[in-house]
Amino acid sequence: MAKRRYNRPLTVSALRLSLVSLISYALAVQSAQAWFVTPLTSPETKPAVGSIPRGTILPVRLNSTLSSVRSKPRQIVTARITQNVLLPNGAKIPKGSKVEGQIVEVASGNGTLGPRISVHFDKLHLSDRVIPIVVNLRAIAGFMEVYAAQTPAVSPGIGDVFRWMTTIQVGGDVVYGDGGPVTSGENADDVLGNSVDGGVLVRVRANEAMGCRGELHDNDRPQSLWVFSSDACGTYGLAHVQVAHAGRTDPIGVIVFASDNGTLKIQSGAGILLRVH
Repeated sequence: MAKRRYNRPLTVSALRLSLVSLISYALAVQSAQAWFVTPLTSPETKPAVGSIPRGTILPVRLNSTLSSVRSKPRQIVTARITQNVLLPNGAKIPKGSKVEGQIVEVASGNGTLGPRISVHFDKLHLSDRVIPIVVNLRAIAGFMEVYAAQTPAVSPGIGDVFRWMTTIQVGGDVVYGDGGPVTSGENADDVLGNSVDGGVLVRVRANEAMGCRGELHDNDRPQSLWVFSSDACGTYGLAHVQVAHAGRTDPIGVIVFASDNGTLKIQSGAGILLRVH
């Protein structure tokens, strides 16, 4: 007859061992659950955009068409930041942020004076708040000039990577592909900065012939100029349009465009370099 097997009663030592095993197992499960819930890395605290230093360039693309025929005083005008703007504290104004202003005055012109449009940009919209700004105008380019500056100077061939090809900035600086150096159009050995995703980072140069200043208020760091040259100043590709007042003097912040033609029109899509006063 087969012998029946009996389970031996647990000793105190065995009970202690079992309890320890159960506790270890529970802790392991709790740890595993925490691993799935808790992120592997804590979110990085990014510096906030506070006051924007004087002399900072804001490259924007105009959303609104300015017209001496259709535009009206107090009409809202908007533009979008076209390249991340890096600030000294490590913060940045993100690409796509909205700059807002309004039309101050529209003059249709008379026998001696042509049509004029006055614009005042005074707000920068970030994701969480609105920052008051006072800016003046450094340069403006029609949308076709903007397009040309983003198009390679030589037609791409088989195997060429479009973004690595050389382009010419509005104003003449040469960009040697995405991530490459930016040089003066007059001297290829004169390296002014670097190309980055979505634009360039270069030090601003004075343009005495056109009346634009270089570095201001000890703000000598490389700046985001998008498709513009380091010394770009005035108007590009806008027939009959002049900058009658850049907003650097009274009335500060008011930019006045004038035309020697019967009408004044600046299409949406135009590129603009604004500078914080």
